[in-house]
Amino acid sequence: MRPSVGYHVGLTFQSFEIERHDSCAYDYLEVRDGNSENSPLLGRFCGYDKPDDIKTSSNQLWMKFVSDGSVNKAGFAANFFKEMDECSKPDNGRCEQRCVNTLGSYKCACDPGYELAADKRSCEAACGGFITKLNGSITSPGWPREYPPNKNCIWQLVAPTQYRITLLFDVFETEGNDVSTGVFLNRRGVCKYDYVEVRSGLSADSRLHGKFCGAEKPEAITSQYNNMRIEFKSDNTVSKKGFKAQFFSDKDECSKENGGCQHECVNTFGSYSCQCRSGFVLHENKHDCKEAGCDHTVNSVSGTITSPNWPDKYPSKKACTWALTTTPGHRIKISFNEIDMEAHLECAYDHIELYDGRDGKAPSLGRFCGTKKPPPIMSSGNKLFIRFFSDNSVQKKGFEASHTAECGGRLKAEVKTKDLFSHAQFGDNNYPGASDCQWVISAEKGYGVELIFQTFEIEEEADCGYDYMELFDGADTKSPRLGRYCGSGPPEEIYSAGDSIVIKFRSDDTINKKGFHVRYTSTKFQDTLHSRK
Repeated sequence: MRPSVGYHVGLTFQSFEIERHDSCAYDYLEVRDGNSENSPLLGRFCGYDKPDDIKTSSNQLWMKFVSDGSVNKAGFAANFFKEMDECSKPDNGRCEQRCVNTLGSYKCACDPGYELAADKRSCEAACGGFITKLNGSITSPGWPREYPPNKNCIWQLVAPTQYRITLLFDVFETEGNDVSTGVFLNRRGVCKYDYVEVRSGLSADSRLHGKFCGAEKPEAITSQYNNMRIEFKSDNTVSKKGFKAQFFSDKDECSKENGGCQHECVNTFGSYSCQCRSGFVLHENKHDCKEAGCDHTVNSVSGTITSPNWPDKYPSKKACTWALTTTPGHRIKISFNEIDMEAHLECAYDHIELYDGRDGKAPSLGRFCGTKKPPPIMSSGNKLFIRFFSDNSVQKKGFEASHTAECGGRLKAEVKTKDLFSHAQFGDNNYPGASDCQWVISAEKGYGVELIFQTFEIEEEADCGYDYMELFDGADTKSPRLGRYCGSGPPEEIYSAGDSIVIKFRSDDTINKKGFHVRYTSTKFQDTLHSRK
């Protein structure tokens, strides 16, 4: 084949079936880059796999087909055509930066730090970059459209010495949080899927201000020094709108005499504020610190709570409370690591008391004192209230207790829709291994239970033998089974025939997935088949 000078020869195979041999010694097709059997060999082919497309370095291609006297096959069919290098034209193939020639065509590409725009010819700055402007804005890639999957963007902001950088988010929406659950899933530092991470400094191990995900806008962040690192990362599944943020550089008033603050000085844009260490609150003069109160709100999945001044003696005449809340559909377990309080038969003096609900009006789970550790205590729902009291006489070491989230329990379905999650860190981490959870959801007499799955992703297996969720139409697992589910397709809406339904969730100790989020409510309208599309 010999097209006009200035062109190359392109060869593409439509079908290929020639007697197979390891070294193609019997039947074969030979292709050379030139006009004779002495030209450079491009390939010797046989078997049933179509050869890759071939392009010569000049305007000549030499082909030779050989068959012996034995096995015959269908042979081959190929198209050849004159091929030109569109990228060699003066207009560079109308590509703004790089032109990459392909067989029969070409494509545009961009230099490092840039990416192709929507017209596939021009290039735009890739997300991230090194920024030295005093003020400006940054957005997630694709803004205001949804950000693409598998993106990793890093912005490094640098201001003059003695300046601090403040980052203010105008819009924020990434995967990793469910708006209906608010604070439970929007915990800093545990976002696993898509997130924005902000640090003081330029390296990946600089001081962390926060790791953010979900739909709640982070508060304004001010750098510790004159630089800031912002990293955005998305995985390969759910995409959201992303974020838009402004940054400002401002002189640091805290660099001189600590801003007059007794404890900590925090620089803000155009100003500064004083903060106090743990156990203290800010005085009315906004600079000095005084001893803090003793009422606590705890929303973390796990942690430790202690009596005031632990491990030293607690003060006299102290009344402290802890209001604990965990992920909907989970219970709170309290385990005492140590207790040393004034002893009394009825714990009438110094004591700690636990309540099964949001405040001290809920049913008591027990009042404790002395030195004997109580057994682990479990709430019936996702709220638990703790009250510590000391009188004006004997002081002891106090107590230290751990709190964790436990799956399962009894839930009440009402007309108002409620949420249930497979595990306490749903949205931030995959479900843990060796889970064995069972929920009994009951409605009042005459009503049924309706389940609507929002998210469902459990390890897939043909018989759902590894990780699975099971549903039973009744108050226990002896009731008729509605199904066993795994994989990534959420079940259809489920309706109980009676007033209860059981959800059982089990996982083995290998592959873990995102889990499930189901909403449940009570309903008068029950489908006799228990489910409908």
